Amino acid sequence: MTGWFSFLHGEATAGDVGAAETVCARLGAAGIPHDVAWSPVFRPEGMDLEEAEGRDYSDLVFVCGPAGGEQIRDLHRRFPHCRRVAVGVSVVDVEDPAFLGFHDVLPRDGPRERPQRDLAHGAPPGSPLPVVGVTAAPRQPEYGGCSNHERVHEVLGGWLVDKDCARLPLDTRLDRRDWEHCASPAQFDALVRRTDLVVTTRLHGLVLALRNGVPALVVDPVLGGAKVTAQARAWAWPVLTVTDSEREPAPESLDRWWDWCLTEGAREATLRAAEPVSPLADRLVAALKRK
Repeated sequence: MTGWFSFLHGEATAGDVGAAETVCARLGAAGIPHDVAWSPVFRPEGMDLEEAEGRDYSDLVFVCGPAGGEQIRDLHRRFPHCRRVAVGVSVVDVEDPAFLGFHDVLPRDGPRERPQRDLAHGAPPGSPLPVVGVTAAPRQPEYGGCSNHERVHEVLGGWLVDKDCARLPLDTRLDRRDWEHCASPAQFDALVRRTDLVVTTRLHGLVLALRNGVPALVVDPVLGGAKVTAQARAWAWPVLTVTDSEREPAPESLDRWWDWCLTEGAREATLRAAEPVSPLADRLVAALKRK
């Protein structure tokens, strides 16, 4: 089985891979043995097209996406001995050699075809996963040589890609002209409330998570801790700090607080959301009224 997810310079999308999972499940239920070829960039541990060429296959199935282009034409040249079938594809050009190279085409849409529902709809449901918002602080030059943002974010990024979760970038910057950003705090709150956990190196990533009753896994990107650590103390909330630029947040510490946030931390965050607000505004009013 192949698809656009099989090509070195192709693209693996949730729809394409979901369609492949649908077909795999159906073939398995029908007792038809099969392998899947993966791009070595997307899934390096899987079998790639070069490895597949050295094996003896009777059929090649291409799943999902447009049935056209040079990469599919190359697929026909790679597997000339196979019966080649395309399923769940879009037919754009019936004169394209990529389309004509298939022995059978079972399209989802085409110039003379009645549209069929895309195969991704039938992908087997996975286990429930946490939705994790990620809010990263920009480099803050005011901290000078104590700024360790780049290294902390590099470590966090590498750690997050190994977590089986739905990651949602959360940018606290507001913009009323750009649809990719929230235009108001209320809109940002609406996003945060739909997450199960926020991973953050920002002070407001912590505050806005707890305001909405969502646990935050907090890492201070300033050596020795700075405003993020101080804010965590104000909320009596755990925070990871790094004291040496040669050190980094330990994966075992990140894992431990991840587990805590998704269990006991979720209850603690709900309690924090109901706690009194900061007294600073009242102190301001008192200071302004003072004669």
